[in-house]
Order: sequence, then C-alpha cells, then structure tokens
Amino acid sequence: MSKKIISTENAPKAIGPYSQAVEINGMLFVSGQIPLNPATGKIVEGGITEQTEQVLKNIGAVLSAAGYSFADVVKSTCLLADMKYFAEMNAVYSKYYPTEAPARAAYAVHELPMEALVEIETIAAKG
Repeated sequence: MSKKIISTENAPKAIGPYSQAVEINGMLFVSGQIPLNPATGKIVEGGITEQTEQVLKNIGAVLSAAGYSFADVVKSTCLLADMKYFAEMNAVYSKYYPTEAPARAAYAVHELPMEALVEIETIAAKG
C-alpha cells in the first residue's frame, strides 16, 4: 500500500505544496490541471477552447508518465470560471473521451489559479 509520487517535465510543475499525481493500489489521482504551457509556465493564449485543450494535454502527459491513458480515467471534475464556457469545454473534452466517458462533475467556481478559465482533476484506475 505504498504511494508513488508521479512527476513529469511534460506537464506544468506544481505551483504549490502538491504533486502532479499520486498512485496507490492501482489508482492514479491527478491533481487539478490548469492551462499552463509546461515549457513557459504561462497560461496558453486564446479562450476556453485553447485552454481546455492544454489542460487535457497536461493530464495526458501525467497519465502517460504513470503508465496510464485516457482509457483508464474513471472520474473527472471540471472547474470552470463561468458556466457559459461549459459547451465549448465539453466539445474539447469529448474528443479525449469519444467512447466510455468517465463519470464527471462540472462546477462553476468563483476564481481559478492564475485567472485560468478551466481546471480539471482526474482519477484513473487499472482494472
């Protein structure tokens, strides 16, 4: 039952006291990802579409570093700066989960780090 800290240079470094992901007992808990470009440490330019794409690329990099894929994702939580972004976020999100989408919740929140428009956290499991 030992936990393993996952870290990759292909996703943004943690900007606080947390890990990119933690694996334990065949489950991977990916910390909330915001649309930071890992090379620059800055929010990607563009609107919710571009930001959601970057968030999912970051999640993909963390999943890959731990030996998982989007097919292993069982739960996502999407945090939006405003629910008006829901449809556009959902359009990008659906490209990453074309079949057998994970369970999911989506919330509008008051504010996200670095004025991001979207943040997504993910749980993956090896069956």
